[in-house]
Order: sequence, then structure tokens, then C-alpha cells
Amino acid sequence: MSPEKPATMYGLPAEVKFCRRCVMSNQRPGSVPEHLHTIEQKKPTLAIGEDGVCDACRLAELKEKTDWQAREKELIKLLDRYRRDDGHYDVLVPGSGGKDSAFAAHVLKYKYGMHPLTCTWPPHIYTDIGWKNFQDWIGVGGFDNVSFWPNGRVHRLLTKLATENLLHPFQPFIIGQKNLAPTLALKFGIKLVFYGESEAEYGNPIAEGLVPKRETKYYSLGKNDLQKIYLGGVAAKDLIEKHNLTWNDLEAYFPADPAELLKAEVDIRYLGYYLRWTPQEAYYYAVEHTGFEANPERSEGTYSKYNSIDDRIDGFHYYTTYIKFGLGRATYDASQEIRNKHLTREEGVALVHRFDGEFPKKYFTEILNYVDMTEEHFLELVNSDKFRPPHLWEKVNGQWRLKHRVS
Repeated sequence: MSPEKPATMYGLPAEVKFCRRCVMSNQRPGSVPEHLHTIEQKKPTLAIGEDGVCDACRLAELKEKTDWQAREKELIKLLDRYRRDDGHYDVLVPGSGGKDSAFAAHVLKYKYGMHPLTCTWPPHIYTDIGWKNFQDWIGVGGFDNVSFWPNGRVHRLLTKLATENLLHPFQPFIIGQKNLAPTLALKFGIKLVFYGESEAEYGNPIAEGLVPKRETKYYSLGKNDLQKIYLGGVAAKDLIEKHNLTWNDLEAYFPADPAELLKAEVDIRYLGYYLRWTPQEAYYYAVEHTGFEANPERSEGTYSKYNSIDDRIDGFHYYTTYIKFGLGRATYDASQEIRNKHLTREEGVALVHRFDGEFPKKYFTEILNYVDMTEEHFLELVNSDKFRPPHLWEKVNGQWRLKHRVS
């Protein structure tokens, strides 16, 4: 009789597989509508084929064969359809002034002659370098910007609940970041929205990277759905009844109605479909054209200095992905750099072994104060088995140890 397989969580596959080209495993969760996240929400995970190659690496291979001149012609034709000369904005570009949004907004305005409005769902707490880069994005780069600051009391509460219930301190930010641009497009009467790259670049199903448009079919919500909508792992109905919030307090986190987007003919696209998207090249471009600066020191949990550096809570987000999925910040950074031929796989493996799972101590006290949580409570959450899938973790001499590491 074969031994019983260890239990899994989050809908993760019990058999752990690592891509033979990059350093990512099939434990990487894909995207589901963030407003539906519950503790046991099953998510699609990174697909690794019988040849041992993951979808993200397969997409990178397809990009090598793509006719980018033809794609650019498609882009110009699309932009010509929406271009305005009456003084109004003709494209909305969401971002924070990081390398990717700096690149996207700048090329659309200065290379292709569009008239962008940029929009930002700000970080929980800006880092010094993040605030500087944001200011330079709109100042040096030369863009109008709308920043939507959610109710701070509500935002902190939802972040605390997301940490306690999901070990996902980034969830409220991700929700706003994903949903703000379509909502503002409706309010400003802008027909075209351009995000940067599709999540297929990093491991969502490869089919998402083969289409230029963003899918909005999931996003129909209303007050009759209070039992179905989850924020911070809590049903909206309970947030209203037990946490003294109102529909108005939560409305900023809900996505635009797809029927309204369809009626207004809002076209939501990925610029990475039309222009070859390489994060390191976007970094060099942003440095030259918008004054973007990298961190003076590497980010905790990784070797990188220019990815996700605008929010002081970033390190906590990646630390919690390490606990839940066995994948830390270095894994994410190294995987994309291997796909773009800036690292060898052997170098990536060494970096993952060195930096993955490093505790984010730099802003630890500040973030705990932000979410009104004691150090003891946070350490209890991350050191218990509540969020650690048994098929990934085991205790050895009282210390947690991953059962599977990339090699």
C-alpha cells in the first residue's frame, strides 16, 4: 500500500515540479479575481509541460519568433483609431512611476504621439526612492496624473485582515491597482487603456499572452453579491455588519461594471503584446527618459535593485509568497531574467538559494504599526502551520524547512 500523499493547500498540485529552463515551480499561483479571494480559493497554477518547460518560458520562446515590426504596425493602426487632436486625453496609462509604467507612458506620448493621462493607486507607504521616481515620472517625464488615495482607515483594516486571514498583505493594493484604470476611463470618457505586460509573462496561462486585450468577464458585481465578494478574506456582508464599514467604504475596491465598459466602448490592452517587453530594457529606458533610479542597495529577499521598489510593504508580500508557495522574491526575479537571457539557470539557482525567504526586517516595525499588529502576532502567523502547505514544508529540529528546492 503506497503512503498517503501529503495534504495540499490553495489548490496547489501535490507533486512539485520545477521548470528546467527557469527556476519557477508549478506551485506559482495564477490570477483569480482578487475580490473573490478566500482562504481556500483554488487558483490556476503555472503549467509545466511534459518536456519540463513552463508556460512563461514557452511564451518567451514564442517572443523570439514574433514579427515585432508587424506588431508595431498593428499598434500604430490601433492608436490612430483613438488619437485625438481636440485637447482631450486619448489613452489612460496606470502605474506608479516604476520602470514599466515609465516606459509605457513615455513611448505612447513621445514616440507615438498620444495624449496620455496617467493614473496611480498609491503604495501603502512610499519608499523614499519610490516617491522620488513617482515625482520624476510625472515631472521629468511630463505627464498629467490622477492618484486615487483610498480611505486610509479602511485600507489599513483590509490589509490587516488580508494578512491575518490570507497571509496576503498586498491584496487590497492589488485590487485597487487592477481596478482603478477602467473605472477612471469611464469617468474621464477615455476609450483606450494600456497596461504594460500581461501576467502571462510571469506564469499565467500562455493563452493570455497571445491576445492583446485584457479580459473583464469576471467583473460584474453589485450589492446583491455581498456574500460572494471577499476582501481581506472576509465577505463584504460581514465587513459591513461586523466591522462597521459601508458600501461606500468598499466601493473603491470593486471593479467597473463590464456592461458599462462595453457600452462606453472602453478598449483595454497590453502594450507588451505590440512591443517586445523586456524588464531590464524598460529599466534602462526609464533611467534615460524619466530620471528613474534603482535602490542604492539590493531589495530584501532578492539580488535585484529595480523591481517593485516603491512600497515599503513589498518585502512582506514576497516573504508571504515564500511561506505559502515556497517561492520567494529571488525566484520571481531570477526566472524573468533567465527567460530574457540576462542570467543563466545555474546563476539563478545560486541566487534563489542565497536570497529566497530572507526576512524583510528593514520596514518591519513600520509595517506592523501600519496594520496595527504586534510582532508576536505576526510571527505567530508565519511560524505556525496555518499557511504552510504540508506538501511543501516540514519541521526539522524545531525549524521549518522546504521539502523541495530548485536545483
